Amino acid sequence: MSRKDKQSRVDLYAKITDRIVADLDKGVRPWVKPWSVGNGTGRITRPLRHNGLPYQGINTLLLWSETVAQGFMSPIWMTFKQSVELGGHVRKGETGTTVVYASRFTRTEVDAQGDEVERGIPFLKAYTVFCADQIEGLPAHYYAAPEPVADPVQRIEHADRFFDNTGAVVRYGGDKAYYAPSSDHVQLPSPEFFRDAASFVAIRAHETLHWTAAPHRLNRDLSRYHKDATDRAREELLVELGAAMLCADLDIVPELEPRPDHAAYVQSWAQVLGSDKRAIFQAAAHAQRAVNYLHDLQPQAEELGRAA
Repeated sequence: MSRKDKQSRVDLYAKITDRIVADLDKGVRPWVKPWSVGNGTGRITRPLRHNGLPYQGINTLLLWSETVAQGFMSPIWMTFKQSVELGGHVRKGETGTTVVYASRFTRTEVDAQGDEVERGIPFLKAYTVFCADQIEGLPAHYYAAPEPVADPVQRIEHADRFFDNTGAVVRYGGDKAYYAPSSDHVQLPSPEFFRDAASFVAIRAHETLHWTAAPHRLNRDLSRYHKDATDRAREELLVELGAAMLCADLDIVPELEPRPDHAAYVQSWAQVLGSDKRAIFQAAAHAQRAVNYLHDLQPQAEELGRAA
């Protein structure tokens, strides 16, 4: 990889991170913007590729942020070439949005013993996509705003089934929500103590994502969570991102309120991201992994696996 390529990759990490830090410095969590701003449909969905598949990880945050900033209605995004293949054309003067593709290549190196070893080198590649709102001539369904898949009550019941299917033990009582690693259970206040059912689901999502960290699950090290502010900030950032993704997947739109520790967390996230330009990418990747883990625990996921 040339020095120019390395610099370009560093600049990409920095550009995306600086954008998110700027929001945090204003006290705004960019992954929460879609809930509070909305797009006129009363709900939010994952950003979708031209073929209907959802974007993953950091790209979810990038495209949500751009959707809010530009006021887009369609959740569907595609490259210039894909728009042409579908019979459309990007309107003159429209500016695309940068998304990224993470992969790795293999390089042969010589180790300290003089033996040749294969080393995987991660790299980040950027490409440009356009929202369907910026493109003319596409088939009509690319412009339709997403419709809710169920009424609010059915959505909550569906979300409850989702979390019940994970097998996470939940105990109710008290006024605090947390995951207890020593007893491997999620503690939640009784549902009636929440402002509404959607807020309860959002908190349950948050704590269930902490639950995925256990050694026999995804094995994220929480041993320093209560001792090291940086470790705590990284885990909370990961879980915040994952909860936003899960709420979108479950068609839940909680009216989030700042927690008592909201300001402290936002400040700690800004500090972590400011000192480590890759932290938001790592957090988004681990959040996506945790979300996928919970999806894989659903009965339909097992059925699909057997069918395959």
